Amino acid sequence: MQACDVEVWPGELPPGRIDLVQKVAGVDGLLCLLTDKIDAEVLDAAGPQLKVVSNHAVGVDNIVLSDATERRIPVGNTPGILTDATADFAFALVMAAARRVTEAERYVRAGKWQTWGPSVLLGADFVGATLGLVGFGRIGRAVARRAVGFGMRVLYHDPGKTPEHGALPAASLDELLAESDFVSIHTPLTEQTRHLVDARFLAKMKPTAILVNTARGGVLNQVALYDALVAKRIFAAALDVTDPEPLPMDSPLLTLENCLIAPHIASASARTRDEMSRLAAENLLAGLRGERLPHCVNPQVYSAD
Repeated sequence: MQACDVEVWPGELPPGRIDLVQKVAGVDGLLCLLTDKIDAEVLDAAGPQLKVVSNHAVGVDNIVLSDATERRIPVGNTPGILTDATADFAFALVMAAARRVTEAERYVRAGKWQTWGPSVLLGADFVGATLGLVGFGRIGRAVARRAVGFGMRVLYHDPGKTPEHGALPAASLDELLAESDFVSIHTPLTEQTRHLVDARFLAKMKPTAILVNTARGGVLNQVALYDALVAKRIFAAALDVTDPEPLPMDSPLLTLENCLIAPHIASASARTRDEMSRLAAENLLAGLRGERLPHCVNPQVYSAD
């Protein structure tokens, strides 16, 4: 049974600002991607009949939640579904950066592989190494389980979590950076975490350490990362997220052999993306029916119900 009329943006690239503002006029519900900036201008352009905004993502930093809440518009997201896929990819980046997988593949394609040598493309070991997790939500905990299976010691830093989470020890951020051979970022992007990974953060890491970011590009100061990688203050970095996205082709990071960059594909398994779509649709349809969203990030809009 058809629940509503649907207009789908036809382009591969996201709509520009003018197109977005024009297209939302008169809609009752909006299903958006993390590439769509949803703020007061867009919400007001939609009109007072707008009942719901459903984000096809877990993170909602592309939506100004205070603007939606002020207008009593519930905002939905897709939590839980992408935990394992993202954790798998985060750990894949840890392994790829440590064992220099993409660098080795380029080495072969460039015709540099002449013979086997005992010191060619030496990387880092996992067994006995320490993995530091900055942020310890669902994805951080899933990465921890994978690391334990590889015989790694795991530390985490997350002010929002209890000092001890199961058998894993919490640490101050300074302790984590000083002790970790791998640092993996799993924090949401907020005003408090923007450019959390800056020059001071990187200076506290081991010179042999590897940084992995599958959270949001804005958590990382890319200029500081470039400087740290060039100066060999850290060994390598692997990023699934950048700021902006896509990363411009003239970005200095793309000139570095010790910086692996993927195009924001941590959740890109077929099953995961199908489930994300299902959750986003369920949130949208619930909102159109005037029901509580199954996954609402601003539940205070229902406080007067």
